[in-house]
This record gives sequence, C-alpha cells and structure tokens, in this order.
Amino acid sequence: MNLSVRDRLILLRVLPKEGDYLTLKIVRGLGNSLSFSEEEHKEYKFKETEGTITWSNDSEKDIEMGEKAKELIANALKALSDQKKLSFDHFDLYEKFNEKECVCNDSI
Repeated sequence: MNLSVRDRLILLRVLPKEGDYLTLKIVRGLGNSLSFSEEEHKEYKFKETEGTITWSNDSEKDIEMGEKAKELIANALKALSDQKKLSFDHFDLYEKFNEKECVCNDSI
C-alpha cells in the first residue's frame, strides 16, 4: 500500500499500544515497516521543533502489510471515530482503511 511520509507518521501514532501477543507481534512488524531508515532521514531532512515535525518532501513508499495489519489499523481509526477523537489528520487514512464503511454523498 502506498503511504506518504505524513501517513506513515500518523499511523505510527495510531497503532495499538496494547493487545494480545499476536496483535503486538503484528504491530511490531508494522511499526518497523512504517518507520524510517537512515537513508530516508537524510532524504527527508526531518526536523522537530516544539512538537512539530517537518520534512523536505512527501514522497510515497509501498508498505507491504497483510490483511490482519490492515484490520488493526482500520479498527484503531474506527475506535478514534467512535470516541469522537478522529481529526482531519486521520480523515484520509480512515477512508483508505475503512472504505467499505464510507458512504460518500456528492450532494453534501
């Protein structure tokens, strides 16, 4: 799945921090896939100031993930929505991972 730098940073914050053994094993692998290599750090020139992270470009990377990993992300985003804690930062990712649930109405 193609994910931008922004998407990857958001997903790293959304991944479950607790769960059963199998869930945490999947989350650990997914976290490693979403993280940034030393080469990417050099390429994107990450800077953090006052809690805000900036980078030089927002290219995409194809992140391989299985169905269970996608389900974990979808459930984490849905939980934020159910708790009324979903923000516009999560919006596009919510639609990407919960596309079956999204009902779009062009007349809105």
